Amino acid sequence: MKGLVIKNTGSWYSVLTDEGTTVLCKVKGNFRLKNIRSTNPVAVGDRVTVDVAHPNPSPREGLQEKQATAFITDIDDRRNYIVRRSQNLSKASHIIAANVDQALLVVTVNYPETSTTFIDRFLASAEAYDIPVVLVFNKSDLLSEEELHYQEMMINLYETVGYRCQAISAETGEGVDVLEDILRNKITVLSGNSGVGKSTLLNRLIPNLDLRTAEISDAHNTGMHTTTFSEMIPLPFGGWAIDTPGVKGFGSFDMEPEELTSYFKEIFRFSKDCRFSNCTHTHEPGCAVLQALEDHYIAPSRYQSYLSMLEDKDEGKYRS
Repeated sequence: MKGLVIKNTGSWYSVLTDEGTTVLCKVKGNFRLKNIRSTNPVAVGDRVTVDVAHPNPSPREGLQEKQATAFITDIDDRRNYIVRRSQNLSKASHIIAANVDQALLVVTVNYPETSTTFIDRFLASAEAYDIPVVLVFNKSDLLSEEELHYQEMMINLYETVGYRCQAISAETGEGVDVLEDILRNKITVLSGNSGVGKSTLLNRLIPNLDLRTAEISDAHNTGMHTTTFSEMIPLPFGGWAIDTPGVKGFGSFDMEPEELTSYFKEIFRFSKDCRFSNCTHTHEPGCAVLQALEDHYIAPSRYQSYLSMLEDKDEGKYRS
């Protein structure tokens, strides 16, 4: 039986079968040995083969393994996926979602503040796996005049690089209608730091969804996790939204230094004019990227993000 993985709670997977039923599954033990270098060999969005011995009529979370009656036995080839380093195992990857059309990265200028380093690392990782990204600047209703000006500068920066940006307030609904056209009939993964308002946005987009939300920590201006697992949610206007747990850091995984240039769009454009083909854009004479940086065609924040990915493989160094 074939199906689509629509929910992953860690050890259990909900699979929407092609027949229209939802089956609670475990992964066959030997499945983990098939050269899949990730902490989650099966991800939300995967197309899988399910062996159903006795379908459970009312699957519930928390069932003991001895009660499992369905197993995922095979996984179809992925057309793409987006991945980050595992939070606990720095040499292992964690697949956020598979077979997606685009990513919506929800960021906030404040309450909490999303760092440009986090944004740039996410964008570079999405470029590596050929996933278009839309940047959504949430909580515009809470920003001071100075913060709104900074947000406009951020939007101008990323639009100049080549990314679509949209300022919204998920709380008031401002700008959210524009997102409906962006999301319509597509599979979209939502990501961002904890507390940026992903759950509030989904509640706004999907009537009666009622996802749990949490207040921002006043002491540290940081978000608290409300989503604890990944799940595909059907959109009322067509398509799917993949809700994911908030992440503190976003690490590069399996990126070679010489490949990194191509994951920063503007750096890649200028790099074609460098004197040396193996230029690292850090010190070499005749480097077109360094000249573009000096001439203000490349933003210092973007260049610093490039350097951090080039030089720093320690995930703890760039947590926001």
